[in-house]
Amino acid sequence: MRDTVDILKVAAEHVARGTPCALCTIVRASGSVPRHAGSKALVAGDGTIIAGTVGGGEIESRVIVEAGQALRDGQPRLLTCQLPAPPGNDPSVSGGEVEVFVEPLLPAPTLVIIGAGHVARALAHLARWAGFRVVVTDDRPDLCSPTAIPDADEHLAGPPLEQLERIAWTPFTCVALLTRSSAIDVSVLPALLRAPVAYIGAIGSRRRWRSTVEALREAGVSEADLARVHAPIGLEIQAETPEEIAISIMAQIVQVRRQSSVASRQ
Repeated sequence: MRDTVDILKVAAEHVARGTPCALCTIVRASGSVPRHAGSKALVAGDGTIIAGTVGGGEIESRVIVEAGQALRDGQPRLLTCQLPAPPGNDPSVSGGEVEVFVEPLLPAPTLVIIGAGHVARALAHLARWAGFRVVVTDDRPDLCSPTAIPDADEHLAGPPLEQLERIAWTPFTCVALLTRSSAIDVSVLPALLRAPVAYIGAIGSRRRWRSTVEALREAGVSEADLARVHAPIGLEIQAETPEEIAISIMAQIVQVRRQSSVASRQ
């Protein structure tokens, strides 16, 4: 019981830091096996065993592979492992079999909103309701504050590029560029496109985005990277009010994340 509590505590600490991991538990064991039902191992995204063990050797190797798959597609799975009989000629001792339940433990997704205004306020409210951790950044301290945007978990006031360096980018991060000018977008997008984020969207008219694209091309940004940006941001639902625009943005973020999850399972 103590081992289980310790492993669950380590797992909770990793997820709280935004680091995904997979909890692997032997749920059935028979025959000659190194570990029995209830044994657990915590596996990091790089295949490292963070804590515990399910027996080492072939079992652990297969579990690590399945853990990596689970962290990529976000889906739990049940793995059955057959073990050969131990060396010797004793006919009464057979090989064993274990079933391991592999459960991905993923941090809450984060939405980074760059640019604080009416749409940002509405989007922060909707994103938090949808289960996202919300970070807002803007170079105007009066707008980037708990008073102006109360639903954000973190407010980073200051020059955009400096503030973005303070954020830990992960595949569970989405970015909404809700800035007041194309110049700001041009200054931050090269850095954002180097980050392993799940979604980047930029607000503005098609004309504004064409101007932004021209400047980014001149700065050496590739066509493949430019294609990653959803611009104008949001699904086309004829949105007009800040609240309606926020709905269109969140709908697109959910759509992109779910499509990515389905693709990773295929």
